[in-house]
Amino acid sequence: MMKIAVATDNNKVTEHFGHCEEFMIFDTEKNEIINSETIANPGHRPGFLPNFLNDMGVNVIISGGMGGGAIDIFNEKNIEVIVGASGDAKAAVEAYLNGSLESTGSVCHEHQHHDECGE
Repeated sequence: MMKIAVATDNNKVTEHFGHCEEFMIFDTEKNEIINSETIANPGHRPGFLPNFLNDMGVNVIISGGMGGGAIDIFNEKNIEVIVGASGDAKAAVEAYLNGSLESTGSVCHEHQHHDECGE
């Protein structure tokens, strides 16, 4: 099973990871969504949210945009980061599962891991 979290506002992927209204957590198995739940954003503090989502067992985080510091923590915890997503959260997860959602790497300039951006 894989857990995919999406930073959302009103079920849409948000541009601002740390300041989203909620996270939609999708449980997936064999590339199918089997369950989803929505949890309120517990609050934006540096370094808090990546650890919070890691503690929930999240494997992938999808967001519109994200700061380099959060990306670094997710990378340390082996959580895949997809940025540059937009639109309906469930549709974004389905696109990820079928391989058509790719991270834009829209935050590459903020950190040093250019080799991870697929350039």
